[in-house]
Amino acid sequence: MQTKQLGNSDLNITPLGIGAWAMGGGDWAFGWGAQDDRESIGAIRHALDQGINWIDTAAVYGLGHSEEVVAAALEGLPNKPYVFTKCERVWNDKREIGKSLKRDSIRAEVEASLRRLKVDVIDLYQIHWPEPEEDIEEGWTTMAELKAEGKVRFIGVSNFNVEQLERARKIAPVTSLQPPYSAISPEIEDDILPYCQERQIGVIVYSPMKSGLLTGSMTKERVAAMPEDDFRKRALNFLEPRLSRNLELADLLKKIGSAHGKSAGEVAIAWTLRHPAVTAAIVGMRSPQQVDGVIGAADFRLSEAELAEIEKFRAEHPI
Repeated sequence: MQTKQLGNSDLNITPLGIGAWAMGGGDWAFGWGAQDDRESIGAIRHALDQGINWIDTAAVYGLGHSEEVVAAALEGLPNKPYVFTKCERVWNDKREIGKSLKRDSIRAEVEASLRRLKVDVIDLYQIHWPEPEEDIEEGWTTMAELKAEGKVRFIGVSNFNVEQLERARKIAPVTSLQPPYSAISPEIEDDILPYCQERQIGVIVYSPMKSGLLTGSMTKERVAAMPEDDFRKRALNFLEPRLSRNLELADLLKKIGSAHGKSAGEVAIAWTLRHPAVTAAIVGMRSPQQVDGVIGAADFRLSEAELAEIEKFRAEHPI
């Protein structure tokens, strides 16, 4: 599988990365409902066998549980993938989630992540959200300290806008940005992607299939049957009138993919990878079967005619 250098780092990463958000399970504010840890571990190992060489998780996913699942999956493996995780979202004994970019909080968080992941160093450590915004400078200064001390190899951010990236860059270089990007949510094309491309900031996009909407297997019935602890049940794009429009887009992607033996999800991921500023895409995988349904996106390229067809749909069906 081809690799691409991530920003200013020496990390050469595959076009797809294993996304471990859903592996955190249910019973927390942004969970995907209950998950089978054995299936999650199987998904990680199968993806690594297929050539994927990095995993993205976060401390807050499952309030620590996702990182523990990643550690269990990697235990005993001779060739370890790169492991990326995030800080800033914190929680208390009541499982209430808070936000902190204070120096002492980030330092405590990195130690907790190192313990849960059972690693000596984190390959890419990211600020999850630029919140509270007034503490961005304190948070990014602390991240630079952790890199200098060898706790983490490289530092990046997630969900930052251009102005926030500028504030961080005045303190220390930003290796990467992790923004949401999909054919449903293409907003970063306007200013964020050109900005990153000009400054050699790597971009690893998340939710390229918009949390399952563009997999080709989502239906209105599945959405209606989602458990109450699945955050998607309340997400705007899973509610009408957007839901019908988004499922219609998924049908178009399925039609395009069928001509190449690809799934709608693979077309959705390939659509994000077509942009020259995008280094790679984070893809959620919760079972070996889900890995098989997306792995083909790594080397799939959409034609100009197919891209035009997708653009035509989006122009005729604005959100």
